[in-house]
Amino acid sequence: MENPSFGMFIAVFEEMFGPVLFWLMVAVAAVVTVLYLYVLIRDRAVSWRKFLLAQLSMPVGAVAAVVFLWWVTSSGLGDVGGPIDVITLLGVAVLGAVGMAILVYTAQSLVRGQMDDDG
Repeated sequence: MENPSFGMFIAVFEEMFGPVLFWLMVAVAAVVTVLYLYVLIRDRAVSWRKFLLAQLSMPVGAVAAVVFLWWVTSSGLGDVGGPIDVITLLGVAVLGAVGMAILVYTAQSLVRGQMDDDG
């Protein structure tokens, strides 16, 4: 990996997750992102109550992302071999936590609609 490129990372992720699962995850992430942007533009403000509930879901997202990664790669805690594995797992956990927060905030906003409770 002397000259990493975007295409190389796509190929690695397709090999790791399989092409169908990888592109399904990309599509779901794109849809949730578009819906999140729609909610932010529609509401013109962040609801702090929804934001707090979304933050409370972050540990669940972090654990779920790591468990999902271990399930897909047929790995586990015993396979963590060094500092780079720990850094990678922490990165996966952070991305899972942020993704879960965005998903929960978006779902709350779409289900409950625009509320004038706390702006």
